[in-house]
Amino acid sequence: MTDLEKYYNKFNEEKRLNSRYGRIEYEVSMTYIHKYIDAYLQKNNMKKEDLKILEIGAGTGRYCVPLSEEGYDVYAVELVKYNLGILKSKGSKVKAIQGNALKLKKYEDNFFDIILVLGPMYHLLKKEEKIQALNEAKRVAKNGANIFVSYVMNDYAVLFFGVKEGNLGESIKSGKLDENFHCKENANELYSYVRIEDINELNEIVKLKRDLIISPDGSSNVLRQYLNKLTEEEVDLFIQYQLATCERPDLLGAGAHTLDILEVEK
Repeated sequence: MTDLEKYYNKFNEEKRLNSRYGRIEYEVSMTYIHKYIDAYLQKNNMKKEDLKILEIGAGTGRYCVPLSEEGYDVYAVELVKYNLGILKSKGSKVKAIQGNALKLKKYEDNFFDIILVLGPMYHLLKKEEKIQALNEAKRVAKNGANIFVSYVMNDYAVLFFGVKEGNLGESIKSGKLDENFHCKENANELYSYVRIEDINELNEIVKLKRDLIISPDGSSNVLRQYLNKLTEEEVDLFIQYQLATCERPDLLGAGAHTLDILEVEK
């Protein structure tokens, strides 16, 4: 069993995604996923049931299961057996298998219309691995397909784990941060932290065209303790705030995550 599998066997992913800060990330991401799905269907004059969606690193099915319930033809790949078991226990029509983002050997070229990569980039530490995962997603995508790729942001890690939790000095001394406060490859044994320029470089190498990049959660991760004190109406207002500001370039890197929305050109 890998360290990642051990981690997710203990980590309650369902609880995180259903928490208030997790709900904000989910609602904003789903809003954009639906926006691009609707545009794709209209552009290609397709019926909902003919649209093929693949989620790579599907976790417990927070995204792929609802999409399947909406009537789309949904496939899923998940590395961690424990997460896959939870996904399958939900009784959806998702065609879910155990697999690795680095080698989607079960799927043929040019097969999917929409591809979600909402977890793998968090845990692929090496640049070469990220490139391989993006190339595999591109391979199985149709020409004109949209790929959604989520990343964990560098400066959130510095501010949250470094400053808020008092680890900044030790991180510098141990060589986890460089002179520009960029997390090095060995900064964390499970998570990879990037900046916008790192994402841009990956897209350039793999030749993927960005349509839009957003911050789906913004400051919600840092504000967890305050979000927990809000009423449901106030949380709904925060979601509206995040939807209104998630595309702002001046706020992109400060959130915990970014969602990079790409278009495949072959």
